[in-house]
Amino acid sequence: MKRRNFLRTGALTTVPVMLNGLNLRAVPFPFMTGSGPDNDRVLVLIQLNGGNDGLNCVIPLDQYSALSAVRNNILIPESNVLPIETGLGFHPSMLKLQEMYMDGKVGLIQGVGYPNQDRSHFRSTDIWTSGSEASEYLSTGWLGRYFNDGHPEYPEGYPNAEYDAPFALTMGSLVSETCQGPLTNFSLALNDPFSLAPLSEGEVGNLPDNNYGKELRFLIDAIAQTNAYAGVIVDAAEGGSNQVTYPAENRLATQLKNVALLIAGGLKTKVYICSLGGFDTHSGQVDDDTTQGDHATLLSQLSEAVNLFHQDLKLAGKDEKVLTMTFSEFGRQIRSNDSMGTDHGSAAPLFLFGSCVKPGVLGANAQISVDADPQEGVAMQYDFRSIYATILKDWIGLEETTIFEILNPDVQFLPLIEGCSLSTAIQQEVFTDVQFNLYPNPASQYTTLAWLSDGQAWTATMLDKWGHQIATWSGPRGIRQQVNQRINLPSVPAGHYYIHLRQGNQSVTKGVVVQ
Repeated sequence: MKRRNFLRTGALTTVPVMLNGLNLRAVPFPFMTGSGPDNDRVLVLIQLNGGNDGLNCVIPLDQYSALSAVRNNILIPESNVLPIETGLGFHPSMLKLQEMYMDGKVGLIQGVGYPNQDRSHFRSTDIWTSGSEASEYLSTGWLGRYFNDGHPEYPEGYPNAEYDAPFALTMGSLVSETCQGPLTNFSLALNDPFSLAPLSEGEVGNLPDNNYGKELRFLIDAIAQTNAYAGVIVDAAEGGSNQVTYPAENRLATQLKNVALLIAGGLKTKVYICSLGGFDTHSGQVDDDTTQGDHATLLSQLSEAVNLFHQDLKLAGKDEKVLTMTFSEFGRQIRSNDSMGTDHGSAAPLFLFGSCVKPGVLGANAQISVDADPQEGVAMQYDFRSIYATILKDWIGLEETTIFEILNPDVQFLPLIEGCSLSTAIQQEVFTDVQFNLYPNPASQYTTLAWLSDGQAWTATMLDKWGHQIATWSGPRGIRQQVNQRINLPSVPAGHYYIHLRQGNQSVTKGVVVQ
């Protein structure tokens, strides 16, 4: 059985243990081999739990008239939107992120999702944390597979002189499933880095050679490992300092404050996972004043916390060592509901923050129709696994062949990282309306997909309003030329659909109306 298939199908058990404020998940049996790069770069993930409404967060001003027709009861007044690019702006509560954007510290990727979107919180979160297809079930997280590739024997023999710090820390009481490996979770859960008093390890004699003895040995080893990690964490916390003042009432800011403190203190942890809940805004997303409400409060907390975090890192001289990324299980539907809220949708924008991101916007504004179908979601432009793949390649430093094993060979590598003495060969041209078009549109029996090909193999996918894949067409590698590809439409009901075109590292999505 190939390694990739083992990771997909292995029925593996982990045992959660809470010791000394650190949540450990471990089965102390090494398996498989591998290696991975070692550098001092840090990845910070911010999970926006509940499904962030991308259209209320990053507002396509060039679609404002159509937005007024489909979500007038929650729409931000156009004059209140914070402009970042022509035809695009942030929610007015995101002033601090607007400042970071103008300073070149924000990368925004439009329309991030996956084919065959699942709108269940639990299943879609599992897809995002595991890096799976919508139709497959993985027992490992995408970062867990990365860590396991270099440290398959973990937790046996850890910590040690070379790796004395936890590989990942989840700020909270539960470990993150992003870090679940085949046999152990590489993340420890941490609430307060100063509350880790040593546990008594006691005297250990001969243990019986049975299941009881094995479980007791596991607990003994876990206590010893916890004490060792706790000492390193406390030393880093005491050796570091925060250079800015974080608001106590902002729960995300509190998490990022501790992350900045540990980074400043020299902790060698590679990944930190933070979270902010409350984005499942079916009702009360906005108040009568649509610039206010639950969603505005959450976006304000995100904006303030991230801005302070990166100020802190810069003052500590660590800003070029840290990349921060947001993710959420899905976006919201295009149409608002009658409860001043939005329901589960499809794709949404994703943010990268830091001194080493390629600043600006990747992808086109969501295209909004004034007669958008009920339950229609924003169409996918970029598969989220391509974001992961690019981070693993250009930030972590993995080889592409290893990334294909961790994720899948169909990922794209995108222009997301630049500067900071980093180099990437990815220079992506962007499809424009001149280069890519669909005609006739509206269509009935067929439509023609027209674009200027760069000669690479291409795939076109038809998606419905749910983000489900209806049909796929593809073409082989050829020469650089204008392509006019007639596409016979399948027998589908009349309505709004999307054609998603991928060619090399380029992606574009356009709506098509089937009559």
